[in-house]
Amino acid sequence: MSPTHTVDSTAGAHQADAARRRRLRWRARRGLLENDLLLTRFLDRHETVLTDEDVLGLDKLLDVTDNELLDLFLSRAEPSGELDHPAIHSVLARVRAS
Repeated sequence: MSPTHTVDSTAGAHQADAARRRRLRWRARRGLLENDLLLTRFLDRHETVLTDEDVLGLDKLLDVTDNELLDLFLSRAEPSGELDHPAIHSVLARVRAS
């Protein structure tokens, strides 16, 4: 797990920076096809409305292994420890509904 992420409001919002959006989409590419498909569908539907807090939650999710991530997406596991954060729960709910 990487160090705790913080939202840097001085650097500009996620939605205002096309390069940040491209980096997030690139980072969302995963080794497991199932994760890749779920994340692509999620970003296709929600990317334009993601808040910086949503991006923080997604970044934290992208730090876990592919198998852990798939378990979270498929509701075989729930976020715990460092992943038990409102932004992560919000993103997970939307991925699961996508």
